[in-house]
Amino acid sequence: MHFLDIIRTIRLESGGPAEGLRRIIDGYLAEGHTAEVLSLDPPEGLPHDLPVPVHAMGTSLKGYGYSSKARVWLRNNAHRFDGIVLQGIWQFPGLLALLELRRRHPYVVFTHGMLDPWFNRTYPLKFVKKMPYWMMIERRVLEGAHRVLFTCLLESQLAPQSFPLSHWTPAVVPYGTAGPPSETQADVAADAEAFYAATGLAPGRHYLLYAGRVQEKKGCDLLIRAYAAVAQELTLPTLVMAGPDQGGLASQLKADASALGIESRLLWPGMITGRAKWGAFRGAEAFVLPSHQENFGIAVAEALSCGTPVLISDQVNIHADVTACRAGYVEQDTLSGTMALLRRWAQTSPEERERMRVQSKECWRTKFDSAGTSRAIIDLFATSSDTRF
Repeated sequence: MHFLDIIRTIRLESGGPAEGLRRIIDGYLAEGHTAEVLSLDPPEGLPHDLPVPVHAMGTSLKGYGYSSKARVWLRNNAHRFDGIVLQGIWQFPGLLALLELRRRHPYVVFTHGMLDPWFNRTYPLKFVKKMPYWMMIERRVLEGAHRVLFTCLLESQLAPQSFPLSHWTPAVVPYGTAGPPSETQADVAADAEAFYAATGLAPGRHYLLYAGRVQEKKGCDLLIRAYAAVAQELTLPTLVMAGPDQGGLASQLKADASALGIESRLLWPGMITGRAKWGAFRGAEAFVLPSHQENFGIAVAEALSCGTPVLISDQVNIHADVTACRAGYVEQDTLSGTMALLRRWAQTSPEERERMRVQSKECWRTKFDSAGTSRAIIDLFATSSDTRF
């Protein structure tokens, strides 16, 4: 089968969908299928590490992503594909599907958590702005999809609560990561060396890791304040805050850290990728994510795949699996909850930490290995061959 994935951007700094796309593409190829990608990235200077053709169309509206070139391309090429996957909602790829695919070519939609009611509660004005677009376009995009894909049961249950007239055919598909590319002794050492080089951290020094976009939704401010409070009573290792800054929040958090007297105990290496990323996950004592909303949390799965316990909030939708696997700790997405995460970890014995590392790896292997994602998509389209929309 031949697949097309449509995405706003393939740039890794954009977040989970771009990272997940790479795993899905790898899965198609591993199963003996082929694929292409249609993105709205500008074609000039686009970093292209995908093993399939990428058609970067550019856009005349940077935020929304409108692209007349993308519409013409899809109209002329949609017939070549056995299945089309939309990565995300609320931007031009959805309207593109409505205009060129609905009732003509089968497609599925990954919502990537963008229908979580948390957004409407937290940003009520944006909810009001979204409502006309929902009624005219987005709900029709989802109604016309062969399936609307969710990465866990909780995400699927929450989504219909966000907007009226939420009618679609849902499917919960496996999601996660393929884990580090190699576990040989030489590659593990090379990954660690790349991480130390990227951060300036002394080899062998203990650290806690945050890895993700530096933004309000991720609870980064809670983590800084909680770290400062708990460090006054218990011994905590260095905190590495790795990820791209969004909206200048990092500068404010650095100022907060300085005011709290912990500036020297934090590292801000920016976004780390490749070997350095896997070295970061593998070498951390624990991975910390006190997020206010996370439909899945790809970085959580990446940490687990390296045998690293996770300290997460109960707003990360896979938190029940983490608890069931005893692969980390879960608390509320509040300052007191984040402090509890750090306290519990600081008070965990070396023997229990070692057990949790084993359980973390097993949790990834049984629940969050991304090998099943592409296979599930392939199966969905294999059963839709006699259905036209």
